[in-house]
Parts: sequence; C-alpha cells; structure tokens
Amino acid sequence: MYQFSGKLKTFSLALILIGLVGIGYGFYSAPKTVEEAKEVIAQQASHGDSHATSHEEVSADGHKSEAHGESHGSVDGSHDDAHAEHVLHQLKNKPWSAVYVALFFFLGITLLVLAFYAIQRVAQAGWSILLFRVMEAITANLVPTSIVMVLIVISAVMHWNHMFPWMAEGVFDPTSPNYDPIVDGKSWWINVPGWAIRSIIYLALWNAYRWFIRRNSIKEDTANDGGKTYKMSYNASVGFIFVFMITETMMSWDWIMGLDPHWFSTLFGWYVLSSLLVSALTVIALVTIYLRSKGALPGVNDSHIHDLAKYMFGFSIFWTYLWFSQFMLIWYADIPEETTYFAMRFNEYNFPFLAMVVMNFAFPVLLLLNSDFKSIPWFIVIGGVAILCGHYIDIFVMVMPGTVGDQWSFGIPEIGAILFFIGVFIYATFSSFAKASAIPTGNPFLGESKHYHYYNIEHRGEGSGDHH
Repeated sequence: MYQFSGKLKTFSLALILIGLVGIGYGFYSAPKTVEEAKEVIAQQASHGDSHATSHEEVSADGHKSEAHGESHGSVDGSHDDAHAEHVLHQLKNKPWSAVYVALFFFLGITLLVLAFYAIQRVAQAGWSILLFRVMEAITANLVPTSIVMVLIVISAVMHWNHMFPWMAEGVFDPTSPNYDPIVDGKSWWINVPGWAIRSIIYLALWNAYRWFIRRNSIKEDTANDGGKTYKMSYNASVGFIFVFMITETMMSWDWIMGLDPHWFSTLFGWYVLSSLLVSALTVIALVTIYLRSKGALPGVNDSHIHDLAKYMFGFSIFWTYLWFSQFMLIWYADIPEETTYFAMRFNEYNFPFLAMVVMNFAFPVLLLLNSDFKSIPWFIVIGGVAILCGHYIDIFVMVMPGTVGDQWSFGIPEIGAILFFIGVFIYATFSSFAKASAIPTGNPFLGESKHYHYYNIEHRGEGSGDHH
C-alpha cells in the first residue's frame, strides 16, 4: 500500500503556510481609506499605467458610478472622491478575488474529477478501472475546498466582501439611488437567501455522493454479495450525473455570472464545464504519472496514460469550440448588453485574455496531436502544466473584471492563494490515496483494465512489461 511520505507531507504543509502568509499580506496591504485609494491612483498616474477606470453602471461594490450621468457643472473634488471610493472598493476586493479565483479553480477541478469518475462507472468502462483510486483520492479535495467556499458564501452574505455587486444595499429598492432595474428584474433568481441556500445545496449534494461512492468502492473490494454493492454504486452514479449537470450549470450562474449581473450567456454553463473538465483530466494524468513513477500503480501502463492524453486533447478542442462560439455570436450580433462582457476583457485584460486562448488551444494541439507523444509522460507533464496555467487564467479573466475592474494585477495574494490550494490538494489527495488499496480488486471489470492495450503505441513506460 502507498505511503504518504513525510517529505511530501511537509512540502504540502509548507505550501499551505506560505500561501496563508501571501493571502494575509494581500488583506493587510489593501487600502483601507479613500485617501489611500487616492495615493494608489496617483502612483498609477505617475507610472503612466492608469487605465482610466472603466465606469460601469454598477461598480464592484454595487454603488452606481457617477461618471456617465454627471453634469458638466459638477465640482471636480466630488468627482475625484467618487472615483477614489469606486477604486477603493475594487482594491478591497482584490485579496478576496485572488482567493476566489484559486478556490473556484481547485473546487471545480475536484468536482469534474468526481463527475468523470461517475461517468466511467455509468459507462461501465473497462480501461479506467485501475485509475479509480487515483480519481477517488483527488476527490478528497472536495471537502476542504467546500469548507472554504462555505466561508466565502458566509462572508458575501455578511457583506465582509463585495464581490457580488447585486448584494449591495438598495439595488432592489426602487426608492434608493443605488436601484438597478436590470438586476431587480432578475430578483426571482439572484437574491441573497436563494443564492446562499443553493450554494449550500450544491456543496452538500456533491459531498454526499463523494462520501457514498468512496465508501462503496472500498467496500466492493471485500464484498461477496453477488454484485449488490457494485450495482448500488452504479445507480448512485446515474443519479449523480443527472444532479451534477443541473447543479454545475446553476453553480456557474451563481458563482461566476453573478459577478457580472447585467450580462448573461446561455452557453456559459457549458463553457465553464469544458474549462474545468480539461483541467480535471489533466490533473488525473499528472497524479497518475507521479504515482506510477513511485511504483504505486501496478498495472497502469502507457495505454492508460495515452487515453488520458486523448481526453486532454479532445476536450481542449471542445473548450476552444465553445469559447469561439460564445465570442463569435456576441461579437457578430453586437448587442450592447452582451458585448460589454468582452469589451472590458479586451480593453483591460487584453494580454491574459488572448494568452489564455493560445495556451488552451495551441499548446494542446502542438504537443498532443501526435499519437506517439500521448504516451510520453514528460511530454504530457509539459502540456499539462501549460493547460492548467491557461485554464487558471481563464477563471482569472472570468472573475476579476467583475470584482476589481481595471485595478487587477498578479502578485503576492494571487500566488499565495494558488500555493495554499496546491498544498491543500496535495495533502488531501495523497493522504486519501494512502488509506486504501491502489487497486479496486472487487470491480468486475478489473481484468479488462489490467490487460488494456491501445494497439497503435509503443509501450516504453513502467508497468508495460505485460505488453512486450
């Protein structure tokens, strides 16, 4: 049985600690007053990189921007104060947003690993059985990330952060100067009680299935019940896929689209799904390659790695298709309510927005198009790292414009959040993998997985001896 080494455990705890320090620094260094915000604005102007803050109808904290509706006779001082207050709320959102981007990325990856695992069970796929314990171990990360998400939900409801502009005071009150008729028209869906309750329900349903399927999977190894336990797992997986498809779409509306409450896209749920699914398959491949290199996955051969790489390649193309479909239709129709989403990203996030497209499409195509390359571990690692970085940027560009506007940067808080969640992921995944047999001996399709061989590749890696 695999042993979670002391070195790896220490490394993960060190990442968590360093990450917490970076996150703490982000909150500590964020401006606290309008005067401090004015100093930041002055520094930006002196460095020549002031973006001329984009004055949206509703700012990051939900307060209406006065830039467009201001009369020419207004006093410059009051305009400067309003602008500085607008920037202050954006800067206060920065450390929260840094944590939120990394949290959503890692929670989403874990959720999609769980969904892919459920799909394998429902499809009764034979090739992937030897990877089941890897996928189960990765889904252990669902518990800590769900706990952090609950804390984020509580902090939003309590107005400790202002990432969701529709939560601001007066947005739904017609008598308030903050009243937003567009958001009020969606109040049947975006309201604080409904949003918070739905968020808790999503997390509860996902974790309930994860707990049940993990328990049953281990139980299968010793169960001698004529396949009863296996059938229970199958039936639960069928139900979970149905629940997942609904909750994932709603989650993307609530947790991401809610950051830009004026904007909507009927394709958005699928787009978020594709981004997280590519990342999830990449993580499965990277963890599998690592554990196989340590001799912890007997029976896993190059054909298993090859199939994971095919999924990485295929769903990278699928992501590109959805990205282009959403962008092209909105650009061609040129409807102001829709184009505002991409206008902000082209104007203020031009480099990460375009770099993300290259990293998520060009890299997978160039590295994984050739069939022979899909079974070379170090090649997959290079492509996998590029894919994960690209899809992190994808989430970054989804979140930041709605929360911090043009006051974005990539620095210590963002790096700290990434390191924190990497540390949590490593600790949760490998401690879970060490608690059960690496081979699901009770699965009826195990023999098919052990003898799985993709005819068109040369087996050069560990565990390939059976195929020579």
